[in-house]
Amino acid sequence: MIVKEKIDTGHWYKSDGTPAYTIIGKNGLERGTTLRDAKTEGLLPSVTTILNIAAKHGLQTWLQQQVLMAALTLPRNEGETEPDWMDRVMIDAKEQGKQAANRGTKIHAIMQAYYENVGSPEWPDYVHKVNALLNKTFGEKDWQTEQSFGCHLGFGGKLDLSCDGVIIDFKTKEVPLESVVPYHDNIMQLAAYRIGIQQPNAKCANLYINALTNEVKIVEHTQEQLNDAWECFQFLLSFYRKKNKL
Repeated sequence: MIVKEKIDTGHWYKSDGTPAYTIIGKNGLERGTTLRDAKTEGLLPSVTTILNIAAKHGLQTWLQQQVLMAALTLPRNEGETEPDWMDRVMIDAKEQGKQAANRGTKIHAIMQAYYENVGSPEWPDYVHKVNALLNKTFGEKDWQTEQSFGCHLGFGGKLDLSCDGVIIDFKTKEVPLESVVPYHDNIMQLAAYRIGIQQPNAKCANLYINALTNEVKIVEHTQEQLNDAWECFQFLLSFYRKKNKL
């Protein structure tokens, strides 16, 4: 079994907030931007890239569950070696993660299209529920999608939905939303966003969507939670920049 070296790619931004997720390589082909590219071009790491250096216990538990499920549902083939079987199990488990990520990306794209008034009026039920919930919570707003930024403190990012004084980050779930609560890194993400767009007192909320049941749920974070989360994020930012010599 050959283990390939992992290439450190991620989401990067120019200082003016322009996304720089890809770059043209020496062979003339487009590829993902790497840490080495970022150092050369003076790019800023995304908020999520910085958050990824911290352990995510909820995510790790879910990933472990996918491996266990794959092992239970993929019997060993006749004559198959244990390493080959384990490779199949890991590939299957990772595929489940990819499919979940793709479903989340699709839902984000639908919400973006709705607020940009692009596409068919035949929106899924959860789209209308999201809009009604936002209007009930914050009043009718002129929402802006996919606002990107570059912050002089050394990071960048892109907001799912925002307006003057409010930042919303969508999260997709495939479980009942009643018991869903934000992870701490969700709050850190929003706390960094509001500093990044120079709205340090903006209201911030996670909006959860379950497309299977058309459930939606909003969780607004307190100013105290956001201030504490920003303090934590700064430690991660310092560590990330020091570790990677940025």
